[in-house]
Amino acid sequence: MHGYGCGACHVIPGIRGANSWAGPPLNEWARRGYIAGRFPNSPDVLVAWLRDPQALSPGSAMPNLGLTETEARDAAAFLFTLGASRLPPVPAGLPLGPKEAGPREEPRIRPRG
Repeated sequence: MHGYGCGACHVIPGIRGANSWAGPPLNEWARRGYIAGRFPNSPDVLVAWLRDPQALSPGSAMPNLGLTETEARDAAAFLFTLGASRLPPVPAGLPLGPKEAGPREEPRIRPRG
């Protein structure tokens, strides 16, 4: 994220010099429900957003940074670590949402403590 100039617009914890408020701060990313205020905050959508934000939201202030698929996945993986340790516990037995089970499709039910 450092080499792409993300900190020129965003506050990003752990990234030296990433302290600009031109765009939204990226702290607590894992706790957010939406990307750009309108897209579900899931890894696949975030990767698509990072690769070509203008395709999802023409006219957005977020520029196309020219990230490869691998670079976008790495950036998304990093962002999803931000705030993940502070997520509240989810009651056991509730169905998992789409893409919540990680790379495995199962289990589809939250495990009991």
